[in-house]
Amino acid sequence: MRTASSATATLAALLFRRRQVWLPTLWGWLVLMGMAVLGVVAFAHAAYGWLAPVDPAPGADGLGARTLVVEGWLDETELAQALAAFRRGHYERVLTTGGPIEAWVDVGDWKNYAVRAASTLRAHGITSVPVIAVPAPASRQDRTYLSAVMVRDWAARRQVALGAIDLYSAGVHARRSRLLYRMALGDAVEVGVIAAHPTDFDAEHWWTSSAGAKSTMGETLSLAWTLCCFWPAPHGTFEERWDVPPAHGATP
Repeated sequence: MRTASSATATLAALLFRRRQVWLPTLWGWLVLMGMAVLGVVAFAHAAYGWLAPVDPAPGADGLGARTLVVEGWLDETELAQALAAFRRGHYERVLTTGGPIEAWVDVGDWKNYAVRAASTLRAHGITSVPVIAVPAPASRQDRTYLSAVMVRDWAARRQVALGAIDLYSAGVHARRSRLLYRMALGDAVEVGVIAAHPTDFDAEHWWTSSAGAKSTMGETLSLAWTLCCFWPAPHGTFEERWDVPPAHGATP
């Protein structure tokens, strides 16, 4: 028995090490809980402004970007805000992006978000510069990233030096959209961003409505996932654009 006990003690000494553990007292737990509450309150007040920046690109000459990229899936109110942003800038062209519209979404006869947004912006007054739809195909790839790839490829085909762009996005989606556009366009293109103001909830008190909480918390998690887990395929590869094996019927 003594031999077995000694062997057990020896094995325990090899595998484990005794350490003194400090645990909070009652006051310690209260302080920690208070700090946690303060952190939650600080996050609540700062989250929307951080996720929805309004930060246009200054451009090489300081006069701003010449290209406005509008995410085509925005609703009519947000597209109206994009029209106002266009009038404040010095843009030479407007590009609208987006993929196929799902059959169950009631948007009339439109089949593609990019084409729908371009038509809407033209109809509401953008006639002084070209409004060009740059649609994206159906894909398992991140839709915003794929739209950015389509913009990059459009510029390459047309031999347009983008230099700097302003990306018009929806509220809390804006920061993640800019991140994905920077990934796709590279360091040579300065990416500014303008976030549309939400009309279905109070941005300053987003936690008081289900729509605000869903949007803000959802985009917080989506941004965290993009930062840690999204790795774009090499530029120009089949996987970058489609992320669907050729056997599934996709055509590059």
